[in-house]
Amino acid sequence: MDLARVVGRLADFLDAEGAPVALVGAHALQAYGVTRSTVDLDLLTERRVQERLVAFLESLGYETLHRSDGYSNHLHSDEDWGRVDILYVDDRTSRSLFARARDFAPDGGRTLKLPSPEHLVAMKVQAVKNDPARTLKDLSDVRELLRMTDVDEAEVRAYFERAGLAARYDDVRRR
Repeated sequence: MDLARVVGRLADFLDAEGAPVALVGAHALQAYGVTRSTVDLDLLTERRVQERLVAFLESLGYETLHRSDGYSNHLHSDEDWGRVDILYVDDRTSRSLFARARDFAPDGGRTLKLPSPEHLVAMKVQAVKNDPARTLKDLSDVRELLRMTDVDEAEVRAYFERAGLAARYDDVRRR
């Protein structure tokens, strides 16, 4: 994937829509020193732009593989455009996440917002809750984020508790 090109096109579109955009997924983990190989691009933006963003991606030649209220994923036949996964959040979550996000330029390209480690943990916890098959990989990422960053332990624990996964938090902290 030509990361700078894809990020630039999508960020320009979202800027024109007045919607913030954050880098999430493996590229965001890498920004915090957690190494995980990836071939896709994961972004987060506001739910209100989903319809227009999906149409824009399709106009670029992406096929929409899946779409739900909070998520869509798209694949382009040209490997330079690759696979793009988008997380969509409500206004309250957007305000909270972007208020604490910092600027980050993946591969020295376009600057995007990078969520706090706590918010990345929250996304991983939600992914585990929604799809238990992701538990091993995502909780491994959480463990590494907790090891490599200075996080608010009470906030992280609260995300696990709200998801009904408090015992998983205890497992992660013990290892």
